[in-house]
Amino acid sequence: MELSALDYSFIIVFFTIVLGIGIYVSKKSGKNSSEFFLSGRTMPWWLLGLSMVATTFSTDTPNLVTDLVRSSGVSGNWGWMCFLLTGMLTVFVYAKLWRRSNVKTDLEFYALRYGGKPASFLRKFRAIYLGVIFNVITMSAVTLAAIKIGGIMLGLEPWETVVGAGLITVVFSALGGFKGVVYTDFLLFFVAMSGAIGAAYYLVNMPEVGGIEAMLTNELVVSKMNILPDFSDSKMVITLLVIPLAVQWWSSWYPGGEPGGGGYIAQRMLAAKNENHAIGATFFFNIMHYALRPWPWILVALASLVVYPDIASIAEAFPNVPTDKLGHDLAYSAMLTKLPSGLLGLVLASLIAAYMSTISTQLNWGSSYIVFDFYKEQVNPNASEKRLVAVGRISTIILMVLSALLALLMQNAQQIFELLLLFGAGTGLIFILRWFWWRINAWTEISAMFASGILSIALKATPFGAFLFATESGIFPDWGEIPFVMVVTTAIWVTATFITKPESKEVLQSFYKKIQPGGPGWSKVVMEAKEDNVEIDSGEKWSVPSGIIAMLLGVILIYSIMFATGHWIYGFLTSAAILTAVAAISGFLLIKVWNRMKENIL
Repeated sequence: MELSALDYSFIIVFFTIVLGIGIYVSKKSGKNSSEFFLSGRTMPWWLLGLSMVATTFSTDTPNLVTDLVRSSGVSGNWGWMCFLLTGMLTVFVYAKLWRRSNVKTDLEFYALRYGGKPASFLRKFRAIYLGVIFNVITMSAVTLAAIKIGGIMLGLEPWETVVGAGLITVVFSALGGFKGVVYTDFLLFFVAMSGAIGAAYYLVNMPEVGGIEAMLTNELVVSKMNILPDFSDSKMVITLLVIPLAVQWWSSWYPGGEPGGGGYIAQRMLAAKNENHAIGATFFFNIMHYALRPWPWILVALASLVVYPDIASIAEAFPNVPTDKLGHDLAYSAMLTKLPSGLLGLVLASLIAAYMSTISTQLNWGSSYIVFDFYKEQVNPNASEKRLVAVGRISTIILMVLSALLALLMQNAQQIFELLLLFGAGTGLIFILRWFWWRINAWTEISAMFASGILSIALKATPFGAFLFATESGIFPDWGEIPFVMVVTTAIWVTATFITKPESKEVLQSFYKKIQPGGPGWSKVVMEAKEDNVEIDSGEKWSVPSGIIAMLLGVILIYSIMFATGHWIYGFLTSAAILTAVAAISGFLLIKVWNRMKENIL
């Protein structure tokens, strides 16, 4: 496929602006480590919210959505859409707590909440475990999507895409730090959204598809367009809806959907001006991420069923694509090759924007773990601010190289998504409870982390997994992997919690005094502090009950908007109007609850 001069102009202008931003903010970002990783904690909610959305607007996301839609229908997306529940819990319960902690990374939380050698080990180990291993896997999935897009749309070899896409990203990430990432995310969001919407409109209306009405009546599309799974198929209902909504959202740790907040979401909350800005940023992110943004990708995925009914048709149309890279996720890139000049350049720029936004965020976030939670803790506690920034920039480059190399060995984004979910199964409840139950200790997290990791490897890389969960001959149904890992891991960490000593009285009282979590889970600690004549309770009203009500209203609001948007697109006008009314009512009630909650927020 050949690009026109207009297409190239879009891409060149975009690259120039992004590099310009990185260079412009590099001097201030390199001033100290707080500026390089948190931009001095001065960021407003709207800029941080847009940055969160842009970060999750990665090149692998439309590929993943396309894969899910073509394989399991629109309802297949509940595997990730279920994380709205933990997202809303983060907004209305945990965002203010994270901002109040005033830590530099979410792993520094361990220095507040736990004590002694177990806490020190946990912090350093997770810095490598999450900052390097998990982070590199996540970035490699994004780079794999870029490889497939480059191969389909531009005929590039995998290594050419990796070098071309990664070079500019790592340069502006190393120069601009967090401020450069967030400022460029503002641009990247609008470029990415424009490209996604423009592509969906054109591709649905091109002659091969025939417009929205013709597409939605096509026999290949009709069976895939339902937002909810077919309730007559019990296996599909359990796999796509019951497990995600009943188990997965609170039990699994997944990048961007961590129960209780964490990762780059926590990094943005920590960079906010205050608690209100942290809450506003995460709420805005969840609305955009779940309610509105997926629909352009879903429409292209449905249209691709008309043009490329199966993988064989994709392989026939693109014979140069290596066999090990073929999959349903290629259909998104295949559809984009049909865009006209001009729009093609905009869409390519939007895909590049999506890639750069996600990778730059992952690089800065992972590097912050290496700098603050490993290098400064383990290697050089007295490192100067200049040295910390230098280590941050070096680690940024190393992470980029590792993820690029791993991407060349990978095949399918959905497989990576499922593996990451399994690795985090059973750990999520700890991240929810550790703020509100004094008995959680460092050994709780250590035991859960190793249990879920070892179980996941055993299920995916040994005959043990096939013996238990094979589709036909396994002891348990194949959808039981996540519940199995969750139950076993939970049993292990609960046991570990009660057979090990609790954190010291000093650590618990210090944590409570700083965070003011409140609630019955801390009553023992508050009572003991009073007996010791230590004042740790400010008397702040416990906001969690109101926060949970706000969470539920927020979930109803966003799911209603998501369903209503789909029904308006499908032409189901009556149900769309009802869902819109439900969204309006839940939004009104949420505002009332939120106004009451704000009285206790700084």
